[in-house]
Amino acid sequence: MLPARFQRGLLKVAATAICLSVSGLTAQGQDPLQQLTAPPPPKVVSRDERVKLDTAKDQKTRLKLFILLAESHLVSAEQYTAQPNFEAASAEIGKYHALMDEAMEYLASLKRDSNKTRDLYKRIELALRAHGPRLTSMRRSTPLEYAVWIKEVEEFARDGRTEALNSFYGQTVIRDPQKKSEKEKQPDQSRKEHSLAPEKRP
Repeated sequence: MLPARFQRGLLKVAATAICLSVSGLTAQGQDPLQQLTAPPPPKVVSRDERVKLDTAKDQKTRLKLFILLAESHLVSAEQYTAQPNFEAASAEIGKYHALMDEAMEYLASLKRDSNKTRDLYKRIELALRAHGPRLTSMRRSTPLEYAVWIKEVEEFARDGRTEALNSFYGQTVIRDPQKKSEKEKQPDQSRKEHSLAPEKRP
């Protein structure tokens, strides 16, 4: 039997070896944690989709096509999520994001004080409103490394809705009545000034 001091020495060596092994594993485990997020999905519009969009006859048709193409990718993403094939679903989310983002940019290039433009903004707001819950449902069924990108698109959809609502209501609910009320106040202000005139006594 080994002397007690040798046993204690062996225990110390073993403990040190275990500590070093745990530290090494921890250090090795830092990279996977830091690289937990999957690469962002490519945000691209395909050549075929570009051709279809460029052949649209008018603004309404073009926006409708943007939404239809985007929704087709959203449906594909939902189907891939259910399989599950999260990498493929993420790729479809990237294509959806590209189309809807470009649709918003297209609307921003149009004449703002136009009823037609406001109608287009309303159409895309309704689409984004419907897409939001579907994106949320997919995110909840998706691993974290891919879910972060769906969360980003959720935020885009929410911000897009806000932008669309501001553009839609900005002219009719806020600005127009404000301009009208300013015109209506002018004669009232004049009468008010005249009504106050007698009160100015020496």
